[in-house]
Amino acid sequence: MNYNIASIEVLTGSNYKKWKQNIEFAMWIADIDLAMISDKPVDITDVTSLVEREHHANWERSNRLCLTAMKRSISEHLLGGLPKTNDAREFFAALGQRYQVSSNAEAGSLMRELIRLRYDGLGGVREHILRMVHLQSKLKARDIPLPDSYIVSHVLNSLPVSFSQIKIGYNT
Repeated sequence: MNYNIASIEVLTGSNYKKWKQNIEFAMWIADIDLAMISDKPVDITDVTSLVEREHHANWERSNRLCLTAMKRSISEHLLGGLPKTNDAREFFAALGQRYQVSSNAEAGSLMRELIRLRYDGLGGVREHILRMVHLQSKLKARDIPLPDSYIVSHVLNSLPVSFSQIKIGYNT
């Protein structure tokens, strides 16, 4: 698998959720996510052990790389409004606060998509049905359960007139 940080789609604001998943995965796969998953180590002193010094150096390197990777994958006009910090984890958290996706808005968007979904003849009916079931499961994960009977009814109603035999066969 060739998945590197250079291939991350640039954050434009509207794609935050996907960008976040991609950047986390890329940093993990590149094994530079230490600064993202652990607290900053204490400063080095005269009594700091060799192991602690190595951990500190590894964390500092990880922090620089993560911060650079994130900043390089964000549109320039968005960077100006972000806090100036040298801590990758703080920067990532600030991004999360700025682009927090409202759960209610996302649920509303999923409901609209489900209600407006109609079979257009492109692709198979099976894919159309699976798409509706997928939307149903996404809504269920947000504590909005829709009964299977509703989905079946909605699938049948979303099919064009040319599928009337299926509708009649199901309703009898």
